[in-house]
Amino acid sequence: MIDPVEALKAFLRCPSVSADSSYQEGMLGAQDFLSSLFSGIGLEVELVKTPKHPIILARKGGDPSWPHVVIYGHYDVQPADPFELWETDPFDPVVKDGRLYARGAADNKGPLMVHIAAVADLLIENPDLPLRITFLVEGEEEIGSPSFPEFVDNHKDTTLKADMVLLSDTSSPSAEQVGITTALRGLAGLEVYVEGPSGDLHSGVHGGAVYNPIQALAEICASLHGPDGKVNVPGFYDSVIEPVDWEIEELAKLPTTESSYKEFLGVPEFYELEGIKPIAATRFAPTLDFNGITGGYQGEGSKTIIPSKASTKITFRLVANQDPVVAMKQIKDAITERCPKGVRVSFKEVPGGAPYKIVPPGRPNSDPEQSPVLAKAFELADDAVTSVFGKKPLYLAEGGSIPIISQLKDVAGLDSLMIGLFTSESNLHAPNESFDLKLMERAIEASRRILWGLSQ
Repeated sequence: MIDPVEALKAFLRCPSVSADSSYQEGMLGAQDFLSSLFSGIGLEVELVKTPKHPIILARKGGDPSWPHVVIYGHYDVQPADPFELWETDPFDPVVKDGRLYARGAADNKGPLMVHIAAVADLLIENPDLPLRITFLVEGEEEIGSPSFPEFVDNHKDTTLKADMVLLSDTSSPSAEQVGITTALRGLAGLEVYVEGPSGDLHSGVHGGAVYNPIQALAEICASLHGPDGKVNVPGFYDSVIEPVDWEIEELAKLPTTESSYKEFLGVPEFYELEGIKPIAATRFAPTLDFNGITGGYQGEGSKTIIPSKASTKITFRLVANQDPVVAMKQIKDAITERCPKGVRVSFKEVPGGAPYKIVPPGRPNSDPEQSPVLAKAFELADDAVTSVFGKKPLYLAEGGSIPIISQLKDVAGLDSLMIGLFTSESNLHAPNESFDLKLMERAIEASRRILWGLSQ
């Protein structure tokens, strides 16, 4: 039997930052830790090499007639910068007021440990548990999972020949109100480069004769949203599927109010899209966001130039039925058409993933060909969450993106049961990330009940 809190602390001490090559030792430490942990609970462990960081597979086999569940997670974490804003060392976990503070505590080491602990408990009690389980833990999620598509394609008829995926890399409204995620927005990105003169120019000598690339870029960016707040790109909304009644009803049960949400964000007013409220917009509406903009002199004081170039980074979130390849072309075409003749525009595409949506069994328009094991898992999850947490789960679309979920569906035919185990207090991707230990304790019991039910 493992002590889940102590095991999680040991896991968190591995600084497994996939984006920074200086943390390679931490990545190796996380791989070794998980391999040892999985072996210790009786699973067969395999490291699948990738160009960057290996994927860890840990299997419990059995009779081919038994249900097969793939449990997904990732062992890499976001960089901890800025370090000065952390109240404790980000890679030396500390428990305070019932929360465990460290980088990766909630994303995704804590939630992954929930399912590992549940499986460990079950196997101690039932060594011959009639359930096949495969842990699939990658080390590149925080850098966009570049090796995952090839892995899925190579393993769709072997490792991934399963009934469903179980994961906890999504959110819940609170530690007392668990959310089961029914949709994720797709994601893709674009870097836009606007170039004018061959070099920076003196703004007094040449100002008025050339189109300033910063001005041109600002005009292009401003054109990409209309007065109604929506994305102003022809065809962008053509394939959008609007939320149905049960989705709107579930969202209405959310304890978050517009007032409390605004206070949490620290904004004076919302940027409202015409016809959709802010809380709904984050889950059901596509977006186009500017993540960074660069051009000209950035140092102290003044430097009177017309810069030769300017650039911006754009990402766009997509909802059900939108295609990231189509959206990418629509946005590039709009920018190209709106680019002033006095400058040139070029692009660098940043691939992402398609949106994902699942209609839970029993809801209108649920898939009649849905895996019976998945249907049973949703039923068991509803019962387990209700019993352990004291409240029925909410079935909510989520604004974030996990591109691998749509890849598992499109290539391997696997749908997912996504149980949210972090909350807004968890500070994902920010200083002082933490994981609620009471939530962890309850979630282990809920996961154990779901997996036990599937074995029966």
